Amino acid sequence: MIRAKRKTGLIFFPAYDWEISPTHPERKERLLYTQDQVLEEGILDIEGIHEFKAGLAEEHDITRVHFCVPDVESRITPSHTVSAGGCIEAARLVLEGTVDNAFALVRPPGHHAMRVVQGARGFCNINIEAIMIEWVRSHYPRIRKIAVVDTDCHHGDGTQDIYWHDPDVLYISIHQDGRTLYPGSGFPAEYGGPNASGLTLNIPLPPNTSDEGILCAMERVVLPVLHEFKPDLVINSAGQDNHYTDPITNMAFTALGYARLNEMLNPHICVLEGGYSIEGALPYVNTGIILALAGVDYSRIHEPDYDPDRLRQDPRVTEYIERLCDQVFTLWRSRERLRPEPKPFVERSRSIYYDTDGISENQQEIFRYCSSCPGTFRIDSSASTGYRILGIHLPHGACGACRDQAMEWFDHPRGSYYAMFLQDMDQGHYTVRKD
Repeated sequence: MIRAKRKTGLIFFPAYDWEISPTHPERKERLLYTQDQVLEEGILDIEGIHEFKAGLAEEHDITRVHFCVPDVESRITPSHTVSAGGCIEAARLVLEGTVDNAFALVRPPGHHAMRVVQGARGFCNINIEAIMIEWVRSHYPRIRKIAVVDTDCHHGDGTQDIYWHDPDVLYISIHQDGRTLYPGSGFPAEYGGPNASGLTLNIPLPPNTSDEGILCAMERVVLPVLHEFKPDLVINSAGQDNHYTDPITNMAFTALGYARLNEMLNPHICVLEGGYSIEGALPYVNTGIILALAGVDYSRIHEPDYDPDRLRQDPRVTEYIERLCDQVFTLWRSRERLRPEPKPFVERSRSIYYDTDGISENQQEIFRYCSSCPGTFRIDSSASTGYRILGIHLPHGACGACRDQAMEWFDHPRGSYYAMFLQDMDQGHYTVRKD
């Protein structure tokens, strides 16, 4: 009998009833092959590895995070509530001490969903990690500092957006360079809002990066930054589309590399994101991650066509990644100097495209800079669907002045909107008012 060093919980949800199309890369087979592999390899026979059922995310779990337009019900299916609920259940199991760590093997994914949700982007409707994080902060106030390490091949622009202004959430993304892959973002110069400078760290790796390059980023940036940040909870946004067989990306990571990454990171919670090599990668990668989380030997996990010589990284790529890691770590060390000169208000304009649904959105954001709390902000969002909304966010620990400003924006919007949303994180009030 093999015994795990750490108690590990697995939550499977293939979402049989949700698909973009029967042949779309994001489909139920992504998890069905993994389930078969886990059963065939006897993973659940290892003492200490257990399977648990997903729960359901409620509407208020979603509205803690998102301004859904026109409403929550129109933006999701029941599968989305189970996917997010599976993440919440993973967090519950860890924080109640039932397991040491947990892996939410769920779909649909979520890390491209931003705070405003006018439609679906990058196969994502709602941000399942952020919903889990805000559930944790609501139910476990002792968990103050949280780190999200996103290892999906695509930059997690949605998670970055949601925590852009949050000084208590560190977001690190290791991904393929946005100049060569959707969503075209995730560069080192994107390092967080005025009150959270340096708490967003992006490591855009060149195409054909192998295990060597991604593990270099872990050693040179991720681990030392986590050591200094000292998070209470570490989450791996565990996309697997960096794999050398993935059909929509251009990287060269292996199942062994993924397992080693999770051994190094030792996260409390992993959440499945992307990964579309349904037969060639996912069963082996997920098995490797599960064994690494449990502290079980994973050295014999190999894909059928694994050839280390073919996947060897070009020395020029290695040199580029080493320089990039030094640059990003310098940004982290310089984060206090990166803070802009204090201004009463900071404005930001953005154009966002919802590629899955073909919707265009324009956002005008006003952030109230504050030296006493994380600062409040408002988002004026107009979409090509005809919906215009005003979303106002009051953060955890909001001071009286920011609270007054948020209520002024909400009570006197100075515009015509389909709806006005107020997220009051301390009071737990998520208010919607429609004209």
